[in-house]
Amino acid sequence: MQIKIINGPNLNLLGTREPDKYGHSSFEDYFLILKSRFPDIRFEYFQSNIEGEIINEIQKVGFTFEGIILNAAGYTHTSVSITDAIAAIVTPVVEVHITNISAREDFRHTSLIGRNCAGSVSGFGLDSYRLAVEALIAIVNSKNK
Repeated sequence: MQIKIINGPNLNLLGTREPDKYGHSSFEDYFLILKSRFPDIRFEYFQSNIEGEIINEIQKVGFTFEGIILNAAGYTHTSVSITDAIAAIVTPVVEVHITNISAREDFRHTSLIGRNCAGSVSGFGLDSYRLAVEALIAIVNSKNK
């Protein structure tokens, strides 16, 4: 099974950016933990602060990988183009957020991308990614029955 994790703007600063909200661990450190927890899954990781690069990555893997975990960060609430890219592919996408976006500022309560995702996980810190992996495993297993 191949899963691509795509992180959006400012997530390259995890571990140093607002640690009270996002924790003290970098995503790269957490990625190693995730790979060791799921040794049978081939993970690839991509991060960009640029909307078009995120769209290109979604399109690149959206017909060949079994799953995509997408933390579009601020683009979650603003990007019609990322929403359209998700709608255009066949690979299931699980939306992830480290914080609970429903408990934050009003503008973060609306996810434009969520309508085209298989599901959403938010508010469990970096462990939201593990929960998304487990959701993708369940989705793939149900398709293979």
